[in-house]
Amino acid sequence: MGMKADRGRTGWRRTKPPATFRRSFRSAQKRYLAMDSRDPRIDAYIDKAADFARPILRHVREVVHAACPEVGETMKWSFPHFEYKGTLCSMAAFKEHCTLGFWNAEQVLGGRSEGGAMGHFGRITRLEDLPPRRVLAGYVKRAVSLKDAGVKVKRAPRRAAAEVEVPEDLAAALKRSAKARKAFEGFSPSHRREYVEWILEAKREATRAKRLAQTVEWLAQGKARNWKYL
Repeated sequence: MGMKADRGRTGWRRTKPPATFRRSFRSAQKRYLAMDSRDPRIDAYIDKAADFARPILRHVREVVHAACPEVGETMKWSFPHFEYKGTLCSMAAFKEHCTLGFWNAEQVLGGRSEGGAMGHFGRITRLEDLPPRRVLAGYVKRAVSLKDAGVKVKRAPRRAAAEVEVPEDLAAALKRSAKARKAFEGFSPSHRREYVEWILEAKREATRAKRLAQTVEWLAQGKARNWKYL
């Protein structure tokens, strides 16, 4: 199909289809691959998002697929990720804003990251908060080229974790629960610090007492402070 035959001096021979046909075929093939790589879980995620968030998420998704037809989709930590030779970028929707983040953002965005809100473009509440389509597509293509070049994310050297100072009320609560104490002592310093800071950040005694009780309950179940997002 798509080939035609000519009869020459030595018999029948095949000839290449016209260039316009080949271009149309490649274009259709790219569109098919893009549709085939879409994860239905992300369709469901977008459908469940708030009214303001749905057009933002759909726009980002379309731009990413148009800029990188070979991109794949998956869900990690309960929000959508786009993959090309590893994670390319990710997006998320919350009650009042959306976020968009790039792998290796420092090199992809060239220092133009706004940071905060768990993304690199600040709190996105409308399409106008995103860069223009051409600029956003350029970021995606830049991220792809870095992946193709095998560029690694530059990470700061690890520092030795400082020991966590446990407040007296938490220490007393842990003494009363062997399971909670064992889990807490088995956690890394960063996980222990998450619980300690959560308790210390409470502004009212009632709030602190509630967080303390919740901490002991979760620790007894072997859960980290941010277990819902792990």
